[in-house]
Amino acid sequence: MDPYEDGKRKYLSPLDKPQAEPPKPVEALVEIPTVAIEEDHVSDEPLIPVTSLLEHLSDLRKQIIKGLTVFILFFIVVFSTINIWFPFITRGHSLVILGPLEVVKFYMTISTTLAFGLAMPFLVHFLWSFIKPGLKEEESRFLGLYAPIMLVLFLVGVAFGYFVVNPLSYTFLVSIGATNFDVMVSANEYMHFLIMTTVPLGLLFELPIVALFLSAIGVLTAESMKKIRGWSYIAMGVGSAVITPPDFISQLLVLIPMIILYEISIYLVKRIERKQIESTA
Repeated sequence: MDPYEDGKRKYLSPLDKPQAEPPKPVEALVEIPTVAIEEDHVSDEPLIPVTSLLEHLSDLRKQIIKGLTVFILFFIVVFSTINIWFPFITRGHSLVILGPLEVVKFYMTISTTLAFGLAMPFLVHFLWSFIKPGLKEEESRFLGLYAPIMLVLFLVGVAFGYFVVNPLSYTFLVSIGATNFDVMVSANEYMHFLIMTTVPLGLLFELPIVALFLSAIGVLTAESMKKIRGWSYIAMGVGSAVITPPDFISQLLVLIPMIILYEISIYLVKRIERKQIESTA
C-alpha cells in the first residue's frame, strides 16, 4: 500500500516544497532619491583678520610709545627742578624723614604724580587718536566735543582739593592732634594725604560729563536721576568718607561739591532731553 496514495500527493516531503523567497530589504521597496551632496568648501580665512589685528596692535604700540615718551620727558623736567616747586607741595610744613629711602620715595611719588598731571592732555589726545576710528558717529562726536571739558573739570577738581580741601582738613587734623600730642608729620604720610585730597576730587568732578554720556546712549534720564536722588546722596556720602581722610571737615568739603555736581548733571541731562524732543517734533 502506497503511503502517499499512489503519488497523488503533490509533495512527498516537506523538503520537496520550494523555498519561499527571502523578504526584500526596505531599501529595495522604497526608492530613496539620490541627492548629490556637494562638499563644503571650508574658507581658509580666519575669523579675525590677522592683518587688521596687527594694524591695530601696531597703532596701539605707537600711541603707548608716544605717551611714555611724553610722560618720561615731563618726569625728568619735574624731578630736575624739584627744589623750585617743592615749597608749593609742602606749603611750609615741617616734615620728618624716618629713613634715607623715604626721601627717594617722596621725591619719586610726587614727581610721578605731577608728571602724570602735566602729561594728561597729551595722553588723552593719544588715546583719542587710537579709539576714534572704532567709535560710532554719536560717540565720536560726544567725546570730541566734551574731551576738553573733561580735562578742565579734572584740573578744577584737583585745584579745589589743593586750595580748599587739603589746607582746611590738614589744619583741622593737626590742631586736634596738637591738643594732646607733639605732632610730627612724616614726608610719606603727608604725600599720601596730599594725593588723597586732590586726585580723587579731580575724578569726581567728571560726574556731569559721565551723566551726559549715559544720557546720550539712552541709559540715564533726568527723571530716573530725580527718583534715585536720595540714594545717590547716601552713596556720595559713603564715597566721600572712603576717598577722604577720616574727619568730618574733609568729608563735608567733598560731599557739598558732589551734591552740587549731581544737581547740575540733572539740569544738563534735562536740557539735552528737551532739545532732542524739540528736534524730533
